[in-house]
Amino acid sequence: MTRKILVCLALLLPVVGCGSDEANSLPDDSTAGDPAKGKAAIADYGCGSCHAIPGVPGANGRTGPSLERIAKRTYLAGVLPNTPEDMARWLRAPETIDPLTAMPNMVVSAEDARDITAYLYTLK
Repeated sequence: MTRKILVCLALLLPVVGCGSDEANSLPDDSTAGDPAKGKAAIADYGCGSCHAIPGVPGANGRTGPSLERIAKRTYLAGVLPNTPEDMARWLRAPETIDPLTAMPNMVVSAEDARDITAYLYTLK
């Protein structure tokens, strides 16, 4: 009986940590980008036509997921660990990570991806 309980606990352990805000919080200097420039780039690229993005006027799209509290999420796009490097990579070429994604390749520059990532990491 004890062995069954230990096996169950071992299987549940990874699930318990998935939603922990504390485990997913990153330091404010987690990217080299500029959040103010990132907010402007989000508007320029039209990200708000698909996503609801707090703090960005008119960004109330419903096609993609809301980006509210994105900095606290464990995964990006359901497959990538939520790190600044992976977020910038996803922003630049989402189809290389998930060929079936509905997110279009917006040809985001490396600098804009860093800035957008910096802004999105302010959404805690």
